[in-house]
Amino acid sequence: MKQSSSHSSFNRSFKKSHSRKSWWRHFLKRWHLDPLLSGLLLLLSAIGCVILYSASDMDKHMVMHQLAHIGLAWAVLIAIAQVPPQQLKQWAPLLYALGIILLLAVLFVGHVDNGARRWLNLGGFHLQPSELMKLFTPMMLAFHFDQIKRIPSARDNIIACILIAIPTVLTMKQPDLGTAIIIASSALWVFFLSGLSRRTLLFASGASIVAIPFSWHFLHSYQKARIMTFLNPETDPLGNGYHIIQSKIAIGSGGFLGKGWLHGTQSHLNFLPEHTTDFIFSVFSEEWGLIGSILLIALFFAIFYRCMVTAQHQKDHFSRLLCAALATSFLFAALVNMGMVTGLLPVVGVPLPFISYGGSVMLSQAASFAMIMSMRAHKRMW
Repeated sequence: MKQSSSHSSFNRSFKKSHSRKSWWRHFLKRWHLDPLLSGLLLLLSAIGCVILYSASDMDKHMVMHQLAHIGLAWAVLIAIAQVPPQQLKQWAPLLYALGIILLLAVLFVGHVDNGARRWLNLGGFHLQPSELMKLFTPMMLAFHFDQIKRIPSARDNIIACILIAIPTVLTMKQPDLGTAIIIASSALWVFFLSGLSRRTLLFASGASIVAIPFSWHFLHSYQKARIMTFLNPETDPLGNGYHIIQSKIAIGSGGFLGKGWLHGTQSHLNFLPEHTTDFIFSVFSEEWGLIGSILLIALFFAIFYRCMVTAQHQKDHFSRLLCAALATSFLFAALVNMGMVTGLLPVVGVPLPFISYGGSVMLSQAASFAMIMSMRAHKRMW
């Protein structure tokens, strides 16, 4: 009797557990969400809130605001995931044109903050159109190359270059060099996957190398100072080199295992600037050490790998190009942020996706993953 009772109790608990899993899988399938990718993004967002709580010196209001950003981002993600890829393809030219209009509006009526004109004030909500162009530009490039039913000609490539150059230049005029680099890189990845010949790739690479010295004259003075500081930050340790020097100190002092959560000194004593946004990875490295940093980087690569697997299984050209471009843009933004806080790249003001405090970047990232999940869910439907 005892064995029968324990056996029936085990069966009941197993059925309840199985029913809960079935309900969760049904919910994700109903709303076109990828279970593994959703879990990885939720984990990354949770880690971001934990880091932000320490980086903000235990400011609960800032963490609550970030949770509100996450909730809004997931609402946007679920809504956009319902849109089939065929509809996204039809909307691409219209969305691209809308984004260009918004970028032009920023130049004339944009909100100025810290000397940069990057936002549109929409009744208390600050919209950053350049973040939208991280999505709309690769969408337009994917649409452009999808319409070509042959190997792209020189004319096709010139048109693609113009489509990339317009939002990139308008974003640099704000000025926002970091976002301009992300926009160009995501679009260029579509360019690369579109079927370019080896001759075209070699010519483009050579032209880019030749253009680097000439681009110096188009940079703002503070951008030139950042590049010079990157080359030798010790020349101005209390001025332009202060940010990167303090960031290196924070990362190095974390050692192998870190100082422990809430025990980082560089951020809590206000030595580390922008420690809740651009330099939040330095806070994480100081408190969680080399091991924690490696695990966080591995999480970024796991998300990227999942997205690239989704891109590989797409049967149409538009979805394959767009999915790969969005995944690359996500990973590239993370690597640029980590590179600039470790002194491997110049400081260009690129936040760490799903980790840094802020709403606009999180919404644009959520929209990009929504498109990827939509393409994965609707793969068999069109």
